[in-house]
Amino acid sequence: MSSICFRSASVKVEMFGVFILRESLKRSSFVRQAHPAVRGTTRRSFACSSSSRRQLNEPLSGAKFPRVGGISTMMRLPHQTDTIGLDACYVGVPLDIGTSYRSGTRLGPRQIRYESFVLGPCNYTGAAPFESLQVADIGDVTLNLYDLKKSVEMIREQYATIVANGCKPLTLGGDHTLTYPILQAIKEKYGPVGLVHIDAHDDVADTMLGEKVTHGTPFRRAAEEGCLDPKRVIQIGLRGSNYSPPNDLYEYQKEMGFQVVPAHRCWHKSMEPLMEKVRNMMGDGPVYLSFDIDSIDPGLAPGTGTPEIAGLTTVQALEIVRGCKGLNLVGADLVEVSPPYDPMGTTALIGANLLFEMLCVLPGVKYYEMEDFI
Repeated sequence: MSSICFRSASVKVEMFGVFILRESLKRSSFVRQAHPAVRGTTRRSFACSSSSRRQLNEPLSGAKFPRVGGISTMMRLPHQTDTIGLDACYVGVPLDIGTSYRSGTRLGPRQIRYESFVLGPCNYTGAAPFESLQVADIGDVTLNLYDLKKSVEMIREQYATIVANGCKPLTLGGDHTLTYPILQAIKEKYGPVGLVHIDAHDDVADTMLGEKVTHGTPFRRAAEEGCLDPKRVIQIGLRGSNYSPPNDLYEYQKEMGFQVVPAHRCWHKSMEPLMEKVRNMMGDGPVYLSFDIDSIDPGLAPGTGTPEIAGLTTVQALEIVRGCKGLNLVGADLVEVSPPYDPMGTTALIGANLLFEMLCVLPGVKYYEMEDFI
């Protein structure tokens, strides 16, 4: 495979098809090779005036280059080592040392990128993100996989740089611990944010096995630090057994003012009416979207660390993400994909599709009017 050439020696080169993001994130120093299999493609934006017109990135087309080849980025978009000039970026966090049961989510970003090769740039909703926003894959953040607390600090620092440039991060996880430092970084720029959290678990435990920072505690830690606007937090899809007695269930959420929609309230229903309520609840303020793949039924998405039966369907997942259109989204993540538990790759494929859908509902995305022929 061809490689990317860089002017900066501090950037790691491609390793097994996945790029590692160095701490020189602030530097604008990359140079693309001419071959489209390496650099993706660009198109001219129709949304800009002639005085401010810019070339917008778009995924490498499967109609022009085989889907099995090309650069190993999300949707085979161009790879960039910083966020300067980007409206949104895909970024991986290959973390699984915050898990409490099955590991393997460190392999999630790579598998999601691979499954994304099948995606095209157009959406049947009429969304045209690559005619509207400058998007690239900036690789994976640097981590210390021997030290969770150090990794959390490294994630926060690198995301602070990402969002400081005005770029909206779409994160490929990685276990759910990663959302805590991302929200810390988001707060530095936007203040407390609303949260749309889709998950089988509430992730508001105070501790797990005596530890304050795990994949089961991110939203309690974030709330304690003022990263969340508690009156604009909703958790959808919660289910399974619990360690708390029934009268204590959701006690923390009640205390904080979080809204909870358990999975059994979603069964056999469209999510569109719920998402209308969510949009009214969130208003015009900044919102973060966090989607745990274990919210989906394990019969559809088995590749995850803590599966729970009787979850959401993929149709409901799409309705939820598409229902975020109109929100002031400042970032989103797709977490807990564990490829070793799904040799068919279906879970990562679902994750890749949902990450594309998240891009499509970011502010500023142009929509074409689609005719209904039925």
